[in-house]
Amino acid sequence: MEGVFHVKQFFSFPSRSPYDIKVQIRTFQDGKMGRIISISKQKGGVGKTTTAVNLAASLAAAEKRCLLVDSDPQGNATAGVGVQSLRAGLYEVIVDRVRPEHVVCETCMKGLHLIGSTGDLIGAEVEIAAIPGKESLLRGSLRPLADTYDFILIDCPPSLGFLTINALTAADSVLVPLQCEYYALEGLTQLLKTIKAIRSRLNPSLSLEGILLTMYDNRNNLARQVAQEVRSHFGPRVLETVIPRNVRLSEAPSHGKPVILYDVVCKGAQSYLALAKELMGRSSFKDDKAKGLG
Repeated sequence: MEGVFHVKQFFSFPSRSPYDIKVQIRTFQDGKMGRIISISKQKGGVGKTTTAVNLAASLAAAEKRCLLVDSDPQGNATAGVGVQSLRAGLYEVIVDRVRPEHVVCETCMKGLHLIGSTGDLIGAEVEIAAIPGKESLLRGSLRPLADTYDFILIDCPPSLGFLTINALTAADSVLVPLQCEYYALEGLTQLLKTIKAIRSRLNPSLSLEGILLTMYDNRNNLARQVAQEVRSHFGPRVLETVIPRNVRLSEAPSHGKPVILYDVVCKGAQSYLALAKELMGRSSFKDDKAKGLG
């Protein structure tokens, strides 16, 4: 199939325990640090976790060292990369102050590592309520790993609570999935206000990576109208890549695989590979105009 990325040579199914991995802190030869991207939208069902899992897998397939951080207590991103049980994860990093490299585990793809999530994260906000600077706990843990990975993707919970604030404070930029449906813009204004607040108080360098149109059905007049309206309103802030509605994309999580391991030639897989290519081309572009929040 023309245009299909040749990615099979980058796949790996480790036979050993995921906790046998040894993460070595290193510095890139060109002196550049990896990019930390928070994937956030307080409304559920917009393709946020699907984007986190499949974008991370696509970046790994392009031979980029990628770390996926699951900050959603539901743990769907953890299961989506084939990790069924965790000995330790993000809860231990935030609450018990375990070094993050000690909880990083391998996934079903070579070059894609995970800091997973469990239901224990639900109580994390209460347990550290009295700790000064609690909004920056994740930032302090992930920043050293930015020397080790090309990309660190954080899958946020569908809310603007403590875990999302931590993710935004830790991130260089925010990727916002936006479904092509009637209520597409619902909550987006509030999220952009939150990003501005984070920039002014906690993370001045936070930028808007882009708005990603998801669940697009070209046969649907409403979907086309929503996409056109979003592009008209937000202009270059909207990524060129569009993620379609795709059955194979919906089936892949039940098999514990990113879609490129499940069906690499389907439209969903090809769209996420295209998104990875687009982000790799944009990753070094960052200035006040790129922040897109003014």
